[in-house]
Amino acid sequence: MAVSTSPETPIPVGEVSRLIGGWIDRLGAVWVEGQITQLSRRPGAGVVFLTLRDPSHDISLRVTCYRQVFDKVADVISEGARVVVHAKPEWYAPRGQLSLRAAEIRPVGVGELLARLEQLKKSLAAEGLFAADRKRPLPFLPQLIGLVCGRASAAERDVLENARHRWPAVRFEVRNVPVQGVHAVPQVIAAVQELDALPEVDVIIVARGGGSVEDLLPFSDEQLVRAVSAAVTPVVSAIGHEPDTPLLDLVADLRASTPTDAAKKVVPDVGEELARVQQLRERALRAVEGFLQREQRGLAAALQRPCMERPQRMVEEREEQVTALVERGRRTLGHLLDRADSELSHTLARVVALSPRATLERGYAVLQKADGAAVRSPGEVENGEELRARVSAGEFRVRVGGVQGAVSDPE
Repeated sequence: MAVSTSPETPIPVGEVSRLIGGWIDRLGAVWVEGQITQLSRRPGAGVVFLTLRDPSHDISLRVTCYRQVFDKVADVISEGARVVVHAKPEWYAPRGQLSLRAAEIRPVGVGELLARLEQLKKSLAAEGLFAADRKRPLPFLPQLIGLVCGRASAAERDVLENARHRWPAVRFEVRNVPVQGVHAVPQVIAAVQELDALPEVDVIIVARGGGSVEDLLPFSDEQLVRAVSAAVTPVVSAIGHEPDTPLLDLVADLRASTPTDAAKKVVPDVGEELARVQQLRERALRAVEGFLQREQRGLAAALQRPCMERPQRMVEEREEQVTALVERGRRTLGHLLDRADSELSHTLARVVALSPRATLERGYAVLQKADGAAVRSPGEVENGEELRARVSAGEFRVRVGGVQGAVSDPE
């Protein structure tokens, strides 16, 4: 239940501490898992003091227990060991400190750790964090490589020396962090996130040498696995030796069996690349030479054809054909003109024979009235009417002296 306070009615510090203690007392005993970072057994004292730390977070709690409780597990636990503690939270009001009063301490064995890791592995796999389609390809030649490793460690030396031996111009951005113990997980996560935020970093290598199952536990931590899964930059896991498979190997974009193997997979070998370039150049040269040889053979075959040896032969053949066609056209046109001339002559003769002039030349005359109409019958004229007579040589005027009836044709 919330306490009602105000600037005018504050409550004393002691009262606040007492209230906190009351709330904590209601929590009851709980089972807590953590890693022992400090262990103090004072000679003659009946109480043992421990510091229990959460490996995934930067959080610690002080634990006290009676010596007889600790003596039951004194031979199997030490600093760095993972334990499960059954304890009741206690609030020390005079100093305002929270601690745990342990009634039972149980060490976490390797078998139990492996069982928990297997359960976590199945849970993360069900979420799709290990799916192959989430893996990002590594760049062929990274300009800047981020390296997360222990300070002055063999893993750092192996990665740097092998990478620079393969490609001398390669550059690294190194982050030295603890790679085992209670401080490993948060610092490795912070290093990965820091390198992932640098746009010039092309790939991140998380490297560590071999060790026991407990030593490699930080690299199977759920928080670290999720941090690597959320990274935008491709991540390479190089933890331990070939048989070691922490969960980081499964979520990383590429797994390397050792730190040396990571350097080989991330950085290309300059000698191998030069040899490959030389092979490609030789293949390209052979392809070009083969193409040129085929084209030369084709050109030589084309030049051996008769039309290419004596190109004017085609023109001469066509010239003969054109000449023959021209002569044939002239003959045809001449025949057509001769035939047309003959037909025209015959037509002209017929026209001349049928023309009125030919009739007049035979002695006939044409009489026309004043309006130009030809006289065809005696009944068309009257006595004394003046007519125009047309003959072959010209025309003259006549006057009708008398009209007679029709006269039969003398022929």
